[in-house]
This record gives sequence, structure tokens and C-alpha cells, in this order.
Amino acid sequence: MSTTIESNPLLDRLPKHLRQFIKPQDYSDYTPINQAVWRYVMRKNVSYLSKVAHNSYLEGLKKTGIEVDTIPSMYGMNRILTEIGWAAVAVDGFIPPNAFMEFQAYNVLVIASDIRQLEHIEYTPAPDIIHEGAGHAPIIANPEYAEYLRRFGEIGCKAISSHKDYEMYEAIRLLSILKEAEGTPQADIDAAEKAVEDLQNNMGELSEMAQIRNLHWWTVEYGLIGTVENPKIYGAGLLSSIGESAHCMTEKVKKIPYDISAANQNFDITQLQPQLYVTPDFAYLSLILEEFANKMALRTGGLSGINKLIQSNALGTIELSTGIQVSGVFTNVIEANGKPVYIQTTGKTALSYREKELVGHGTINHKDGFGSPIGKLKGINLAIEDMSPRDLSAYSITENETVTLDFEGDITVKGEIITGSRNLHGEIILISFKNCTVTHGETILFQPEWGIYDMAVGKKLVSAFSGPADATSFDLITAVPSSTTIKAQQSAERDDLEVLYQTVRLIRESKDTTTSLVPIFKQLKENHPNDWLLSVEIVELLKDRNEPNLLQEVKNYLENLKQRRSEISHLINGGLDLI
Repeated sequence: MSTTIESNPLLDRLPKHLRQFIKPQDYSDYTPINQAVWRYVMRKNVSYLSKVAHNSYLEGLKKTGIEVDTIPSMYGMNRILTEIGWAAVAVDGFIPPNAFMEFQAYNVLVIASDIRQLEHIEYTPAPDIIHEGAGHAPIIANPEYAEYLRRFGEIGCKAISSHKDYEMYEAIRLLSILKEAEGTPQADIDAAEKAVEDLQNNMGELSEMAQIRNLHWWTVEYGLIGTVENPKIYGAGLLSSIGESAHCMTEKVKKIPYDISAANQNFDITQLQPQLYVTPDFAYLSLILEEFANKMALRTGGLSGINKLIQSNALGTIELSTGIQVSGVFTNVIEANGKPVYIQTTGKTALSYREKELVGHGTINHKDGFGSPIGKLKGINLAIEDMSPRDLSAYSITENETVTLDFEGDITVKGEIITGSRNLHGEIILISFKNCTVTHGETILFQPEWGIYDMAVGKKLVSAFSGPADATSFDLITAVPSSTTIKAQQSAERDDLEVLYQTVRLIRESKDTTTSLVPIFKQLKENHPNDWLLSVEIVELLKDRNEPNLLQEVKNYLENLKQRRSEISHLINGGLDLI
């Protein structure tokens, strides 16, 4: 099968900085054991979840064309998802939260194309195709939920992170990879767990990104819907975990009415969740999302917004009341009376309007940073952006005039005006000076020998958010994670077992009732005494054959295996129950 994904209009819209995370789905990488794991989980899920999942789940399986017996291909998923306005891409495990959410904003479902090991069939801390394909995809067939997911991505990708958030992302990604990989030394897992725990205990005040990730976890991943007394499952983490989907319905898990307080409830990705939140309906999810967004710097701006960007030590954007946007790494703000009166970036900076870079104001023009006053002039009630041409002339704010502008907060700009730029409403958004000096009291902020001074115009800082206003302004092809997923180890013993699984699969798919299962079972017992799933599949084949002696022998073998490996007895029982 092709390792490439046939594109569609939704994928064609993706910007380059998101494309860096996409990898081809090499379908030939899926082994017969992988296919058996998918089939077991899906059969269990469809059987059990039909009773406890939101009705959108089973309907969504049909709409998205996800089959119970076969791992889905991205090509097939894309073809069908396009009909409901979505697409899917394969990635390598966890990707950074901002990128994950931005994909959602483009109506693109991110799917980790690896699949869990047989040993982790009930639950894996690492994202995999069972979690993404069988968990997320079916629910997005519900239009109201799909819109919530898209809107969540749109808002979430603008959330400002703290400098510790990315460390936490890397630590959790590494831990999930090590725990899923076979043969990882316990000492390595212990060290990775300690790194995550140490970070969790020293995160300080939760950033916007940490809070919105919590909301994502308690809704999209682990959400319940309905009433506290009679909840149904819709979260992908629950839908894809045959262990936790059953556990969550017991009294061991506390059920809490969903509200905005969930933003402050942290989670442990490697453990069963001790509490879950119940939303009355999908519309209520969007209500809480908007309530949270109203508190984000994206909508509040102001001094707290610029301070969040400074603390993040990462690329971000502020927007002023005229609509001009400044994107860069913000390093300083001068404040007066609780308001920002001067902002400063360090390094490459770009100026934009309505998410489009202003001509001549990219990172080449502002490679060493950018600073500008914010606010009104002293003693003048009329802000520069509100001045008519007559007002501007009266205050000598015109081309070729040398002018001194005294801003509130003791910021002074003195220089000769070269030109100005206006927005669509005719308001001045940018004024350029030569021979310019900018001061804050006795402190020099800009001096003539530094060249042209470009001053952004705006009486208020109305918005602050993560990332650039115009993604094309910066080279964002740098955020590739430092760790990669670990593939299953190859060995002669594993290869032999894979052949047995493939043989049984072919017998089942071809409805072959004549090929003897005796040599397969004999080889399984002798060479692979710890494997249980293939014996269950053999029982399934024998139910339609008149071979009572062999059937009883295999069942007895499974009973002995349950005694020998008590930790998997419930899995064997679960498989036999399906038969």
C-alpha cells in the first residue's frame, strides 16, 4: 500500500510549519500481531461501548468508514472524512500542544500512526492509531462536537505557554515512548517518571496553555456526557481504552459536573483518572470554552497579556487598537498606572495587519528587535489614531515635519516624520521617523544613529497571543521533538509468531474451514507459551468447525494460561465472551 497520503483541499491549506510534523503512514509496517490487537480492541469496544458510549460513537464509526477487522489507512480515512469536512494526517507520537491544536483549527485530525503493543492492549500512555483513529475520528462525525473541536483548536493554538510547558511536553513525550517500548530498563522509566514528577511539582502558576490543555484532557480526551448519575462516554481516551472505559463507569471514579474549574485540574497521563467531568451536552462544551477564552490574553490584552508573553520567552504577538500586530520575542515592557506604555522585542520582529505582514516590515527590516510607545499623548484627549487630517496637521504630525511627541508614562519620541501607514478605516497605524530619539525619562530607548524608527500607533494593547500574526514572517520549521518513537524489536521468535498470526488471519478472512489448525496450535504452544491472543482467535475459528476435541484442548490451554498469567485472565475472558 502507498506510503503517501493523497491530498485534499483541507490538507492543501496547511501551512509549512504544520507540515513538518506530518509523516507518511507506511501501512506495510503494521504486522499481523498489530492487526490482531486492533481487531481485539475494536471488537471489545463496539460490544461494550454500544451500551455506555454517546450514540454519536457507533454512528460515527459507520460515517468515517472505520472497520473493526482492519487498521484504517490514512488514504481511506481522508477520502471519507472529507465528506464531513475533515481530514487526517499521520504524526510521530505526541507533537507540541500549540501545533496539535492548530491542526484542529484547520479541521485536520492528527493521528499517531503507531499502534500499541499486545502487552499494552488495554491502555497505552503513548498516542496510537487506536486512540486517534477509533477514539477521535468517530465522534467528529457529530457536527456540533466537530465545531467544538475546530473552535477549541482555533483558540487553543493562541494560548500562551510558560517556558516550562515545553520542558513538560518533552518529558511526557519521552516517558510515553519509554513506557510503550518493549524491553525498556526500569531504571530509564523511573528516571523519566521522576523528571515528569519534578516538573509537575515546580510548574508555578498554570499558564494559559497548561489550563487549556487541562480543558482538552477533561473533554476531548476523557469527557463524559449526560448526567452525573447516568453518564455516557465521548472522550477519545476512554473510547480507545478497553480497560479505562469499563473502569470509568464504576464508583471508583468520581463524576463531577463540568465547568471552567476543570482548567485548574491537572492530570497524570500514565495513570487511570480518579475523577472525570460530565457535560450535559456538546453545546455546553462550547459555552465553557468561550468563558475561558474571555479570560485569555488573546481577548484581554493589557499589561498582563504582554507580561505573559515576556514570561513565555517564546515567539508571540501583540495587537494594538488600530489593528497593527507586532510579532517577536518580547523582552521588556514599561508600565505606568497599571498600563503598558512601551513594549520591546529582541531579535527578529515582524509587523502585520489582519494577519498579513506589512510590506517592508518583515524580519529583515526589524532583525534586531522593535520598540514602540502605546497610549495617548500627554494632555490631549484625542488619540493619534482618532485624529482627522486637520487634527494631525494642528499637532504637526505630518510628513517632513520634525515633531516631539510626549506620551503618557514619560515616553518621548522626537524626530522627523518620513511617512505613515493607515489601516482599512483610515486610521494611522504606523509612523516612520528619521533622526529620531526615543526616551523614557533619562533612559534612551532609541537614538538617531540606529537608523529609521518605526512607531506602531495604538492607544491600547487589545490582544496578546502565542505565535506570529503571519506564519510566513518567520522560519517555524524548527519545532521537531527531540525524541522519536521506538519500534518493536525484531527477532526470529517474533517473526515466527507473526507468521502464525498471519496464517490464522488468512484462514479467517478466506472463510477456510479445511486447513488444519492443529499444527498452528502445536507450534504456538511449543514456541510461544506466553502468547494468549492467537489462541483466542483459534477458538473463534473452531466454533464453526466440528472439532470438539481440539476446541476443548485450546480452551484448557487458555485456562492454564490464565492460572500462569493472572494479569491477563480478564483479557482472555473478554475475548472468549466475544465468541
